[in-house]
Amino acid sequence: MKELSESRRKFLKAAGLTAAVVLLPAGAAIAESGISTQSNDSPVTSSDSGSPDYTLHIKTTPVEIAPKRIISVTTYNGQFPGPLLRFKEGQQATVDVFNDTDVPEQLHWHGQMVPVDVDGSAEEGTPFIPAHGKRRIVFTPRPAGFRFYHTHNRAGADLYAGQYGGEVGPVYIEPKHEPGSYDREVFLVLKEFEPTFSRGGDMAQNFLPPTKVKALEDQGESAMKTSLAKGMPHGYEVGYGSFTINGRMLHRGEPIRVKQGERVLFHVLNGSATEIRSLALPGHSFKVVGLDGNPVPNPASVPVLWFGTAERISAIVEMKHPGIWIMGDLADDDRQHGMGIVIEYAGAKGKAEWIAPPPHRWNYGLFAKPGASAPPPDETFEMIFAKDNAAEEGFNRWTINGVAYSR
Repeated sequence: MKELSESRRKFLKAAGLTAAVVLLPAGAAIAESGISTQSNDSPVTSSDSGSPDYTLHIKTTPVEIAPKRIISVTTYNGQFPGPLLRFKEGQQATVDVFNDTDVPEQLHWHGQMVPVDVDGSAEEGTPFIPAHGKRRIVFTPRPAGFRFYHTHNRAGADLYAGQYGGEVGPVYIEPKHEPGSYDREVFLVLKEFEPTFSRGGDMAQNFLPPTKVKALEDQGESAMKTSLAKGMPHGYEVGYGSFTINGRMLHRGEPIRVKQGERVLFHVLNGSATEIRSLALPGHSFKVVGLDGNPVPNPASVPVLWFGTAERISAIVEMKHPGIWIMGDLADDDRQHGMGIVIEYAGAKGKAEWIAPPPHRWNYGLFAKPGASAPPPDETFEMIFAKDNAAEEGFNRWTINGVAYSR
């Protein structure tokens, strides 16, 4: 797999998309005391009086991503993705988290406005969940919309740690009014596994509107040529051996079965540690109604969805093109290595088909209120993001205005 060029969907792509937290691990279901085993579309709850709304166990688990293809990763409740947690906005929730591993853990409530002591950000002061310990988390979920939870442990160069594994699960905070009519919801988590270090170039940016600044582009290319002329190799990046949607590789799991005329609301999460992802469904369009869990001012239809790391998109698809189709990534190599899922219409026969959509540039402005303009800023900060090739023990070092983040 063009691990380098394809896995390079990292910094530059992330800068073109929304900035997101890049953190870190995944699984297949298990039942324990006080926990009921459900499908990924059903919450795991406890009904005993005085018990928590949800119970999560962080543990290392074998996960079957395809028949006889088993990986060992850290998961929530022994499954990947972690169980769907549904809350009501403004209604207090209690979650018990058991850390059954040998290392302290952090569970981060991504996209929620919660106090630091439960947010799961150690750098801000959230206490760790001790190894083989437990923590009860009590908070008021908000705002409404599609959020998620994941580990906040830093992986660094350890490809077995953090979000390289399977500690990722969806959260839905029910709003008072849904952003559009639909017949059913489907939650999808996109995730790569079996990471390895590789060397390569940058991913093409032709999915974004043409906003290049030639002087900066020339500066970056010149710096890379100078580095290579000095005998430096391309810096290390992360490539992956397998790609999954809801923990199963393409053609290795159950299809999503639909009926003609159904309006399906897909809540899609890019649970990757490093990758930018795309998603298309031949013959269909996605009416985007929410970005990162928040309703968009102007719902609009697009042929392809693009996701930065940790980004979420909620989109309605009207099922009006019968057949058996592959909904998957535009990158042939990634799709062939598992990044896709079959959509099967009732009564359809034959093999699943993939047809690439026409070229389309992703532009967040499409979902803004027509004619809207932002007020002039009180202050402007110029920020230049740059890559120092192989500058840190063979790894690429990224800088903002010439300064690397001090860890």
